[in-house]
Amino acid sequence: MIAGETGEYSVGETMYQDTIAAIATAIGEGGIGIVRVSGPEAGAVAGRVFRRARGKAAPLPSHRLIYGLIVDPESGATIDEALAVRMAAPHSYTREEVVELQCHGGPIATRETLRACLRAGARPAEPGEFTLRAFVNGRLDLAQAEAVLGIVGARTPEALGVAVAGLRGRLGGELRPTRDRLIDALAYLDASADFPEDEIPPSDVGAALAEAAARLDTLARRAAVGTLYREGVRVAIVGRPNVGKSSLLNALLREDRAIVTPVAGTTRDVITESITLRGIPVVLLDTAGIAATTDQIEQLGIARSRAALSAAALVLFVLDASAPPSPDDLSVATALRERLGADDEGGGVLLVLNKADLPTDTNPSHDAVRSILPAARVVTLSARTGAGLADLEDALYALAIGAAGDLTAETDPALATTRQRETIARARDAARHAADAFDAGVPLDLVAVDARAALVAIGEITGETASEAILDAIFSRFCIGK
Repeated sequence: MIAGETGEYSVGETMYQDTIAAIATAIGEGGIGIVRVSGPEAGAVAGRVFRRARGKAAPLPSHRLIYGLIVDPESGATIDEALAVRMAAPHSYTREEVVELQCHGGPIATRETLRACLRAGARPAEPGEFTLRAFVNGRLDLAQAEAVLGIVGARTPEALGVAVAGLRGRLGGELRPTRDRLIDALAYLDASADFPEDEIPPSDVGAALAEAAARLDTLARRAAVGTLYREGVRVAIVGRPNVGKSSLLNALLREDRAIVTPVAGTTRDVITESITLRGIPVVLLDTAGIAATTDQIEQLGIARSRAALSAAALVLFVLDASAPPSPDDLSVATALRERLGADDEGGGVLLVLNKADLPTDTNPSHDAVRSILPAARVVTLSARTGAGLADLEDALYALAIGAAGDLTAETDPALATTRQRETIARARDAARHAADAFDAGVPLDLVAVDARAALVAIGEITGETASEAILDAIFSRFCIGK
């Protein structure tokens, strides 16, 4: 419908002959509800459903708000008072003729206004079709179109800032120099392979390919942080019963969300809450204590705890700082190590030594736990008093950043979806393989295969080589009306 495997479509030329309409605001009670109409007949549709005040029948001027009434195009019955704004092509979101009808925000008013537009000749828009038309008509590249989804779904101000930078074309702009270098290198490789007897002007292809790989590697690292701001991270709080997991959850939330009692096993189910940690959305999973038990209800809670542990990217393993580890602590540590795998020594785990405010007669050692998870970082705190909580948040933030890749907290984020990250990594690997192959004296036509693969992958990000399947997968995630 839109693009083939080679990305052959007419960007900048309107491809659509029909007119679409949809509610562009959230359904429910509110101050305003907007119905958006886009396509060659948008003005005609508006003319059938909108009546200007005092009976004026003149066409709507572009980019001016006009007061009037929404009417049923068949019966002429008044539906609502409204404002209408027409945006003449190409100066609109879709680069088509667009009319937005701003009625009252009740669900019935907006729904009846949409029905009136459909009776007047528009058809219902598909999910993401307005942004799809903006892409096909050349107003946005594919990375910018995905940034729209990032803005809509932003959960923190920092995530919003990264998404807005993406909408302004930051990702495409950063890919452009790399794309140009690959095109130059590929032109030389193809010419040298096709015309070996001709004198081809010399070119430092190896340096160009190496530079492209290095640029893509840097971008892949920054994209990992951007994905973290966009999608957040899930953190499981685990440990044996009565070590203070729920107290820690309450401390991180700054509110009493979970019930805390001296009775072991108070938490029987997984409690899910969200916080923002320096711009990163964090989902906290407070789990039931993991211990040997014959209680059937506790066993169900422990099973859910293990499931939550499997779904989490990071783990806060809570221990009692005032006492040496118990057999249950060692059992939890062993279960964590088994979940992580033989090669992972606990790099995604924070050992939280809680209850540091309690007196101890001895200096309890947790070396046995550390020997099971030698790469785990250690933080000591009191969830009850809040002492050490800032250190825990610092460590958790650094752990979240590090889990996104070999990064630091100072890494500049770049908006990226999971698809974009994977495609950038594929482009980087292809460029790196091409550079290594060129340096090793591999035939130039084989080097060109990898260079072309890197170029195609970049095109999948910006849209030049995006297949119909890729576009369908992206725009199907949009809501109707966007």
